[in-house]
Amino acid sequence: MKVIEHYDKATEPLISFEIIPPKRGGAVSDVFESLDRVVEAVRPPFIDVTYHAAEATVEEQPDGSLKRVIRRKRPGTIGLCAAILHRYGIDPVPHLICEGFTKEESEDALIELNYLGIHNVLAIRGDNTGSQISLNLNGTVNKYAIDLVRQIQNMNRGEYLEDIINAEPTNFCVGVAGYPEKHFEAPNLDWDIKKLKDKVDAGAEYIVTQMFFDNSAYFRFVEKCRGHGITVPIVPGLKILTTTGHLKTLPKNFYLNLPDELTEQIDANPDHVKQIGVDWAQKQSLELMENGVPGLHYYIMGDPQPALDVIGYLQKK
Repeated sequence: MKVIEHYDKATEPLISFEIIPPKRGGAVSDVFESLDRVVEAVRPPFIDVTYHAAEATVEEQPDGSLKRVIRRKRPGTIGLCAAILHRYGIDPVPHLICEGFTKEESEDALIELNYLGIHNVLAIRGDNTGSQISLNLNGTVNKYAIDLVRQIQNMNRGEYLEDIINAEPTNFCVGVAGYPEKHFEAPNLDWDIKKLKDKVDAGAEYIVTQMFFDNSAYFRFVEKCRGHGITVPIVPGLKILTTTGHLKTLPKNFYLNLPDELTEQIDANPDHVKQIGVDWAQKQSLELMENGVPGLHYYIMGDPQPALDVIGYLQKK
């Protein structure tokens, strides 16, 4: 089933999750162990799986020379999505990114997903961390997420990069990302939302937000989106703060703000940071649900237990 169909048919807010593939050479069994716990506790209608661009490193060789090595640190998104579909009977949502991929590679990935019976994708640009591989091939890459959305919609109409007689149209539901506190490259929130509206007009059917810790940012974002004519579901994305290191890494890597109340609680009780984070997410999630959000999308990445603790709290309400 398509993600948008899940939302259209839902009678209460849906609970969904986002995971990352194991590191190169890592054990997929660890991912399945986490997913087993998630499915047993919640059985989400769909699960997102992130995609990662190739990265370049310089490695010293046995003879002392240096060699530039290019590899994907977390390959396997498509394979993991296939496993989720067939192991759990749950709709996977692979992320497709522009950064580090040609249009041809994106088309190949979409063809593989279509063969596997996977018909949902989240189209994002992907941010270049400096070590990722950027492709400077004019006309052969999708520069922005809207370009990727357009490519997917072209395939939904049976229009491929090469003229193919009697090409079979795909049937992808496309989601995109939204930023309640604006994308870090945007000059202001209204400008960012106008660009988001362009992606919806190009064929995006729902929006999942970047993580945030202040619900007022989400409510303001949704109000502005509606004011700009965006009518698709806007799903809040939530991350549970579990370490004191998150106080620095989350703002640095995701360009978000942490509320004073939250940081003061952690500063006063650093040994209880995980419980503080769970308590905060419980209150945050409950308020969002009480205000009629279409769903809650948890970025669990590795250990799902903090999110399951939050959901267990919600289930008792």
